[in-house]
Amino acid sequence: MSKHETPLTRKYWNEIGGTLIEEFPAVIKGDNHSQRLIDGIILLGEQTKIESWKNIEIKNKDIVVIQTKASRLGMNVMGQAFFSIELMKKYHPKSIKSVIVCNKDDEVLRPIAEMYGLRIKVYI
Repeated sequence: MSKHETPLTRKYWNEIGGTLIEEFPAVIKGDNHSQRLIDGIILLGEQTKIESWKNIEIKNKDIVVIQTKASRLGMNVMGQAFFSIELMKKYHPKSIKSVIVCNKDDEVLRPIAEMYGLRIKVYI
């Protein structure tokens, strides 16, 4: 957890509710690949609480994947948000929305992110 990013992730979660899983390991480290963590996953329509990834079932649930940066919207976080959708498909959720939480917008990158279905939430 990050002392700057975790509060932003939780602020978004407090707005929409559901069960929050922080630092979800979408990919476990292997010999030929790195671990891939998603800053947050929210199970929509579930009890509003924080839960460990070990105690949840994602299959057939509506989920929101969150990638958070305590900085301006940028291409790195956009890539993380985009590929997080693909990484989560193997868990067979009912639906996946991807949200970028940041603390400064970018008027050039926002329309591109939105063109690919990514949502942006800015907290100043």
